[in-house]
Amino acid sequence: MIQTRRLLLVAAALCAPALHATITINSFSPSISSPQPLGTPITWTATATDTSHGALTFRYSVAFSTGAYQVVTDFYPGTISSGLWTGPSFPWATIANEGTYHVQVSVRNYTTGETVSTSVAYGLKAISNGKNFVVTPTANPLVELASGPGCPTGSFFQVTMQKANGTKVVKTNEIACTPTHTMNVYAAGMVASTQYKINYQVITGTTTTPGATPVTITTGPLPSTLTFPTFTVITPATSQDDQADQLLLHGFLAFGASTQFLPVATDLNGDVLWYYTSYDPEHSALLTRPLVGGDMLTIQTGNSWSPNIEAGGQFVRKIDLAGNTVQETNIGVLQQQLLAMGATDFGPCGQVALPAAVGAACLGTTHHDVIQLPNGNYAMIVDIEKIFPPGTQGDTTGLNVDIIGDGILVLDPNMQLLWYFDTFQHDSGGSQLDINRGAVLGETCTQGQGGCPTLFLAATSGVAPLAHDWLHTNCLYFNASEGDIVFSSRHQDWVMKVDYNNGTGTGNIKWRLGLDGDFTFNNTNNDPYPWFSHQHDFAYENTTSGLISVYDNGNTRVSPPPVGLGSGNSRGMALIVDETNRTASPVLSQDLGYYGFALGSAQLLANGNYFFQPGVVMPNSYSYGLELLPTAGTVDATTIFDMQSGTSYRSWMMPTLYAPPPS
Repeated sequence: MIQTRRLLLVAAALCAPALHATITINSFSPSISSPQPLGTPITWTATATDTSHGALTFRYSVAFSTGAYQVVTDFYPGTISSGLWTGPSFPWATIANEGTYHVQVSVRNYTTGETVSTSVAYGLKAISNGKNFVVTPTANPLVELASGPGCPTGSFFQVTMQKANGTKVVKTNEIACTPTHTMNVYAAGMVASTQYKINYQVITGTTTTPGATPVTITTGPLPSTLTFPTFTVITPATSQDDQADQLLLHGFLAFGASTQFLPVATDLNGDVLWYYTSYDPEHSALLTRPLVGGDMLTIQTGNSWSPNIEAGGQFVRKIDLAGNTVQETNIGVLQQQLLAMGATDFGPCGQVALPAAVGAACLGTTHHDVIQLPNGNYAMIVDIEKIFPPGTQGDTTGLNVDIIGDGILVLDPNMQLLWYFDTFQHDSGGSQLDINRGAVLGETCTQGQGGCPTLFLAATSGVAPLAHDWLHTNCLYFNASEGDIVFSSRHQDWVMKVDYNNGTGTGNIKWRLGLDGDFTFNNTNNDPYPWFSHQHDFAYENTTSGLISVYDNGNTRVSPPPVGLGSGNSRGMALIVDETNRTASPVLSQDLGYYGFALGSAQLLANGNYFFQPGVVMPNSYSYGLELLPTAGTVDATTIFDMQSGTSYRSWMMPTLYAPPPS
């Protein structure tokens, strides 16, 4: 399964110059001329022609000064008119360093394997003159660009924000100083239409030296073009609440007239502190993880390569607080990299011959989760559709059966494929998965159904109209102490560990945690249904003790007998998982007072409290952000904060936008 060397060899062959080049890059130009101040949004456009058949794809990379090129947006098809290919536009902005950048476009024909490149030098100017501190508005009214002088090597630069008449100081993360360039940070986490004092400070050991001249600004109003969710505080925060984590970052499913899956940050009163909208407002952006320093990972919609249709989860984008794309990959280029690595189930869905034969398979979308590993690599969930014989998983149509499985892809810091895991390669039963063990509640998918990926093979000629949603993986966790990957399968009611071993593992499933899995539950509180079910947001909170947190949606538990108990709410859970003795012991198992049948969050806070979010509570599809105070010596807890909002896939309690939870 791990064929990195083969991938590199194939990639080298594809990048090698053709003996008779047929691709010509006709133009590559920015929307505004060089030089421009740091942070200026610049849109690049490229055109090319090709005498060969096959679509042209375009990649954009950037190098600073004499450094190496870093891929910003990977190969994606352009459009053709009268024989001229125009690449997808490349919006680019950076505040990294003033100086000369080299912006490169590479054009590849995947049919012929030919690739050609050209680059343009572009200058970005400092905003600070090296002595003064300057604060500049951005397109987001709640985000300012703070620019200060360089500072000594070994020291750290930090920006502070304080309401003009307030006492609370919000701080960015500490950034390593450089004496040769100015320091630039996006300042975010402020309320709209409010006056703030913004300053910087240089931290050297135990000494903190503030800038001599703070800047006073007034944030802009929230845009009238967006309708933000309504927030209702049901149980206000008190001194019992975690005093460090006073910001809520929400991954909303929908707000506004034409946008969905958009992130918003609020304080515990529901005041908006930050929001993101895609540069293409018709495309949704599902927030998967906040990162240290303020960048965030998102999954965004767009057109698939093959077939060329609008589809969910076609892009993975890392964004910054100003809304710029820092890095991007897409399903189409990952399909090509997987094929080059020898993967058999991950090809383009549009190239599956119809009627789809048994064994046919394709990679459709990215979904639910993308995480960044400590070494800078990324791990992401993708869905695979695969065709099985009539009758599989109890299907009664007499037609071939479309089973939705999952894959896990690991990419390097340049978002290039390193490793993959295919659930269909581990469906042989035993301690692995079992293709005959369908979704425990029999879940299926149709095209456009909420919670389901875009479907490409279901309901085609000879294939049953309903796809069987076998696993519905919804969360990834990287166990750094072992180098393995853990994933949560909602429809199997299991959390499973994969032997990743930092890229050298077998890919086999090491254990399955949950009802009918590999662990015994120490039912110390005599719970009639102790295990979680249809869970979300599994995470190790302490790898030494084996403490994990998980949001127990409870779908199987509350389903009618003989499967479940017939009633109940969702639960906030924490367990001690003993992997050696294969036991799970409850630390927390608290009825949350709501039944959130889908979505959800779980998190251990800095002061020992827990945060849980029931994601979809009917009849109004509300989400509830809850802080729980554990009761010592029991598995119970008391709700000490409760805020109702619109439907959110997941939320985090954080001190600032720059400091995500460690798990």
